[in-house]
Amino acid sequence: MKNKINKIIKTNMNYNMTDPHSFSKPNEAVVKDLDLDINVDFSSKIISGKASYKIENISASAAIILDTRDMDIEKVTEGIDETPCVFEMGPDTPFLGKALKINISAATKYIHIYYKTRPEAAALQWLEPVQTAGGQYPFLFTQSEAILARTWVPCQDSPGVRFTYAATVTVPKELMAVMSASNPEVKSEDGVYHFQMDQPIPSYLLALAVGDIAFKPLLSRTGVYAEPVTLEKAAYEFADMEKMLDAAEALYGPYRWERYDVIVLPPSFPFGGMENPRLTFATPTILSGDRSLVSLVAHELAHSWSGNLVTNATWNDFWLNEGFTVYFERRIMESLEGKDYADMLEVLGYQDLKRNVKEIGETSDDTKLKLNLEGRDPDDGMTQIAYEKGFSFLRVVEENVGRPRFDIFVKQYFNRFAFQSMTTEKFLDYFEKELIMREENLENLINIHTWVYEPGIPSNCLEIKSARFEKVDHILNAWIKGAPAKDLETKKMEFARVATVYQASSFRYQPCANDRTG
Repeated sequence: MKNKINKIIKTNMNYNMTDPHSFSKPNEAVVKDLDLDINVDFSSKIISGKASYKIENISASAAIILDTRDMDIEKVTEGIDETPCVFEMGPDTPFLGKALKINISAATKYIHIYYKTRPEAAALQWLEPVQTAGGQYPFLFTQSEAILARTWVPCQDSPGVRFTYAATVTVPKELMAVMSASNPEVKSEDGVYHFQMDQPIPSYLLALAVGDIAFKPLLSRTGVYAEPVTLEKAAYEFADMEKMLDAAEALYGPYRWERYDVIVLPPSFPFGGMENPRLTFATPTILSGDRSLVSLVAHELAHSWSGNLVTNATWNDFWLNEGFTVYFERRIMESLEGKDYADMLEVLGYQDLKRNVKEIGETSDDTKLKLNLEGRDPDDGMTQIAYEKGFSFLRVVEENVGRPRFDIFVKQYFNRFAFQSMTTEKFLDYFEKELIMREENLENLINIHTWVYEPGIPSNCLEIKSARFEKVDHILNAWIKGAPAKDLETKKMEFARVATVYQASSFRYQPCANDRTG
């Protein structure tokens, strides 16, 4: 059996694989640090400015290649003295955009790209005042995942490329700017904001929001940003956020991003949430007034480990981000709310998985964990398969190795590969060495190849029962059969508890093109 799993890994493993959704060639020349200086113009719906990169020319290449889409490149320079350099744009390719090829020398350390976005840039959501909660000022937010960062910053737009960044952002002085970085807590007088992100991130986690925004701290490491009319409600809703952070750290090690804040975006935000580091972007629809829907925050917080800290190398490996995050989210909620709550989430997730597999097709390649999205928009792979089939695979692992042993493995995994990218095959290699090799029959019990490389739902998928759901079903069936209401063993809080789990579960997949959240 060891030979079988070794063969699977060796057949599929290519640590230096290229990303089919990026023109860049980071094995030759790669960006390491970004210094961004931009101006946000609401009247023209254009961002303009300069992206300066510190680069590493690994192979003494004659060129470095970046990704762009729906963007105008005005000029490119190199070095501290900004000597003009030759660049060329590749042909326009559907959903990928154009390659920006910049001529460099073996000694080049810095490149500078002067550019402008276009009003139709897909990552930039320009809102009119009427689309905001306050109704007085416009609002801008970005959504860079999966490959939309290239529509507002020229970059090597692959999750396998990480870089640190600093930014200077100029906005109308009545507005505030925040990013996936260190953030201001009050509005500046001149509309100029400075940001720093010292931890390396992939481009899809570049994020910017500009609007009539205010801040309220919660505890030492957590706080809330929102429009002023929403701020107090948001602060009440997220009052226990630091408890979530503590629960997460108790499970899988220290939080590596310094602060964890949430920004509640205007009602037009089309997703449940987006896990931008240090600053989760969240929908205002979770502001229920009773703190019952904050499992979405647990999901985005969990991404601070799975996804943001250890990142899928390509979008074919998307399940590594989302499967681990759903598993981690439910462990956080179990810690805070009890096993019965987590069981309900798991039951609903399994129902979602079965429904999604039926919709896609049980034999479709798109129901595999390891995807093949070459030639397709990676958003096509952002279905519940990555989330719920990924989670179910990890639950099968936990069931077979035991939770204590699996927790040690997951914690070591996050520590060992912190701030690195991960392919499915590299993960399986590590998984084999740390778990499979220690028990001869484990591969048979888990059935790894079927889970990862075959379509549908494997036969050893766990189907969890929920005592709360079963109790409600029993009472409901009794009432349908004519039992008098006075004879039913009902408690208002029991039904309310179940109802909030149903509602909270629905927020993972907000209505949008791909039914996704972060």
